[in-house]
Amino acid sequence: MLAALLALSSAPAFADATAKLGLNLGTDAACCVDLNGDGFPDLATGSGIWLNEKGSHFTRIGDGGNFISADFDNDGFPDLFSWSQLRLLKNKSGREFADWSLPTLPPTVSRGACAGDFNGDGFCDIYVGGYEDWDRQITYPSFILTNEGGKAFRVVDPVSNYRTRGVTACDFNRDGNLDIYISNYRLQPNQLLINGGNAKFTDRASEFNVVATSPGFDGGHSIGAAWGDFDSDGNMDLFAGNFAHRDDRGDQPKSRFLRNEGPAKSYHFEDRGPSGVFYQESYATPAAGDFDNDGRLDLIFTTVYGTASFGVPNFPVLYQNQGDFKFVDATAANGVDKLPPTYQAAWADFNRDGLLDLVCGGKLFVNQSPAQHWLEVKLIGDGIKVNRDAIGAQVRVHSLGKLITRQVEAGTGEGNQNDLTLHFGLGENRKHVDLDILWPNGRKQTVRRVHTQGLVTFRFKS
Repeated sequence: MLAALLALSSAPAFADATAKLGLNLGTDAACCVDLNGDGFPDLATGSGIWLNEKGSHFTRIGDGGNFISADFDNDGFPDLFSWSQLRLLKNKSGREFADWSLPTLPPTVSRGACAGDFNGDGFCDIYVGGYEDWDRQITYPSFILTNEGGKAFRVVDPVSNYRTRGVTACDFNRDGNLDIYISNYRLQPNQLLINGGNAKFTDRASEFNVVATSPGFDGGHSIGAAWGDFDSDGNMDLFAGNFAHRDDRGDQPKSRFLRNEGPAKSYHFEDRGPSGVFYQESYATPAAGDFDNDGRLDLIFTTVYGTASFGVPNFPVLYQNQGDFKFVDATAANGVDKLPPTYQAAWADFNRDGLLDLVCGGKLFVNQSPAQHWLEVKLIGDGIKVNRDAIGAQVRVHSLGKLITRQVEAGTGEGNQNDLTLHFGLGENRKHVDLDILWPNGRKQTVRRVHTQGLVTFRFKS
């Protein structure tokens, strides 16, 4: 009953708090991460590195860039990698950043990167996607920066010859090895790099049915994808976002949901099609988050152009998950309509009130939805067997017959990053819940009777 009443509520979920919080944001990609360890996620964008002063306002403490974040030296302070500048910044106590020397890199232009411990040594590595020079018809190489014990990085030979936009990682088959999904542009096939251990990757996208294309095409104009348990069955699904022209072969491949069928089907994926995501030509980057705390992951999906072909307006869309892969347009009803074209989309609970806030289109929208029950989970690795940020870990919450799953990820869509603290909407469940944690090294942990309505922290113990 409560969920039905909330769906009919006329009050918008989001209020623009950008100016009130002292922010001056551009529309470049956003990285949400707690840089100083005070429990409140900070924000790094093209306009600067912004420190969150406990939800009351933000203070600019550094120059901007397009960042992803991980604690690459396991010292307790997440560092920043700018994929646009190919520059790594070491975090010094949460308020200062210094350039971290990198080896000579292959000449490349990147549109996105992701971080994770791909070789299982307890330190986060970086996958850098290589894009293109359109005028000269050059495909730039992608490569991995392998972390050498938190002291230096080594370049691993290019692993893709496609024109990559977004890259995002997930242990979708729960074998303890972090896999990578790559969104490729120019009607080239998307890739699923399955990690056989020690960062030995094999592209098996076609076998697992995640190329995200349609008949007559090898691939789409993919810009970004988002992992998420969209049907709350305990398995990590994919949303693959496609820019799609209309041409003489018919409509180019549209965006689609790819449902993970779990261990019974060897973790292969079912193509569920758009599932309510209506056609716009210039869709850009997606980001998944449960903004209404009903236990179902919703989706913000941005656009490249304000006006697409034939003078058709395009706007970012907030899609609300109704269950069973049915998504509806909830943009205007929730106060985020008429946003500009942007590659910026990320979720974080900036004021730690149990509601996910949204960074999109140069604005920070504070979530003021009616109260439903929730839980937030912070995972901390030991910095030896598990990287300090526990990137790659998954948590399953048992709630009212659902198995709600979230993962700690550093990189989503095209070069954005959601907060590393995991957020679970629990709807009407005010009881204790049980948690299953899958740590990045494959170890499993169960925690019984966890209190809801708060933030809980779990540390990996060797």
